[in-house]
Amino acid sequence: MAFLSSLCALLAVCTTVTANNARSADLIRLLGPQGVNLVRLDSLATPRPFLKDSSEFGVQEVLSKGDGKRTYDFRAEWFQQPLDHFDDNSSHVWHQRFWVNSKYYKPGTNAPVIVIDGGETSGEDRLPFLDTGIAAILARATGGIGVVLEHRYYGESIPVSNFSTDSLRWLNNAQSAADSANFMRNVKFDGIRENITAPGTPWIYYGGSYAGARAAHMRILYPDIVYGAIASSAVTHATLQAWEYMTVIRDAADPKCSSRIVSSIASIDAILERGYFKKQLKALFGLAGLEHDEDFVSLLESPLGYWQAKCWDPEFGSTKFDDFCGTLSRPFSRVMAAADIESLPFEDEKRMVTFEDGFAVDVAVVNYAQWIKKNVVSRCKSTVEDCFGTFDEEKYHVTDLKQDWRLWLFQVCTEWGYFTTPPPDQKEPSLISRLINLGYESKICKQAFPPGKYFKVPGLPNITAVNELGDFAIAADRLAFIDGDVDPWRPYTPHSDYAEDRDDTILRPFKLIPGGVHHYDEWGYKNILEEPEEIRKVHAEMIHFVREWLKDWKPPKKHKKKHD
Repeated sequence: MAFLSSLCALLAVCTTVTANNARSADLIRLLGPQGVNLVRLDSLATPRPFLKDSSEFGVQEVLSKGDGKRTYDFRAEWFQQPLDHFDDNSSHVWHQRFWVNSKYYKPGTNAPVIVIDGGETSGEDRLPFLDTGIAAILARATGGIGVVLEHRYYGESIPVSNFSTDSLRWLNNAQSAADSANFMRNVKFDGIRENITAPGTPWIYYGGSYAGARAAHMRILYPDIVYGAIASSAVTHATLQAWEYMTVIRDAADPKCSSRIVSSIASIDAILERGYFKKQLKALFGLAGLEHDEDFVSLLESPLGYWQAKCWDPEFGSTKFDDFCGTLSRPFSRVMAAADIESLPFEDEKRMVTFEDGFAVDVAVVNYAQWIKKNVVSRCKSTVEDCFGTFDEEKYHVTDLKQDWRLWLFQVCTEWGYFTTPPPDQKEPSLISRLINLGYESKICKQAFPPGKYFKVPGLPNITAVNELGDFAIAADRLAFIDGDVDPWRPYTPHSDYAEDRDDTILRPFKLIPGGVHHYDEWGYKNILEEPEEIRKVHAEMIHFVREWLKDWKPPKKHKKKHD
């Protein structure tokens, strides 16, 4: 009874303040505790579609973009879910948000439902894929229905009244997979009279990144209702230390830029290790008041995350990584010539900039510092220790629903891992400081999630919960894997260099997009002929193998269709 009364206090049907959860999750993945600080300060995110406030579920509001650039003519619908799929004694329910694109639907043709998993962000962030992206492309090609299904706890699909440790204990792989299965078996779409539930209708499950892993897992866990799945940039291998992430960027970026970053970080590490000019170095970056060296070097990782933000569609992509590279090569003064700087080796006498007391660093370090001051430190309206320090755990104890940074971090700390660290080989060039280690990156788990009454976050994430579902070798008929060859997450997908190579077949597609970064196939143009060649090619191949899959689909002989 004590459990039930406490549970009642935790649960509520809630709405949230909109935030760019996708950007938040990326920062936390890359920077750990420092990422949480940057989420709070992040004013760089592009405005995204938003939903008008609604006080009750079932009220459908048209989604539009806050900056007026684009309107998405989709209405939110709601599906009732149990809080705990595996506890028959729990009667608590919540409502999961979803959107439908049925304009290509051809009734009576056994056309598929293409469902996009919302993943670790608001489902609103996935609406471009429902509008002109992969859901629309496949629905148009098959006469099917496109759906975006928001993930539990994200966006407005929130089953609890706060984000405390106890309240988050239902945020895990098993519960979220069961959500999707229950949805597929029982959902009703407004305006569609046919019963399109699974398994009486072929459902194709799509996801990118974390959601890509979920798409693969759904095909394995629920093969009776997931007829096919497309796993894009699917991180099916969970790991504690994700050091390969930065090596992909190092090797794929412009060699001169990579070299300048590696050399700058090595020089910074050397200054911090010696102790001389440490204060001057931090002051150069506008961080003189930042106490811990680990916090200082962690902040220097922030521009590297923009590699993942690249996209072939300029409306959604970022050029900030390339802009940062350009910054590193700028001459410091009129005396320096840009051509000379590029041709001279790092820390050549002519490249050095000398400050007071004999403190001197390469011009690339000076430019690095100017970028950090302008793009990061300038957003701090308090002390730099308050903004960028990570050793005061009190700042991470707020658990109201505005603290949506706690969501993906909780998943990282409990099941997924991916703490960004430098290469284990000390001789291997590193884009990030060697002061960063697993202890620093993972300490946020204890800081943010003290033991609750009913749940305790493990000392290290239980990555077995992910890897036991197939890891690098996960495979099934009608399960496609699509990756980008310069995606920093590729080392954790079935296209990893650690994984066995596979044949690319219609039944088990296995495709690598040249020059592709993160789930590049998910974006699309209404006219795919206007897309870049490699994107147009992979979209044509996806249309082909999905059509071939559907040729083999047969409705089950005995399918009792019921609805909630």
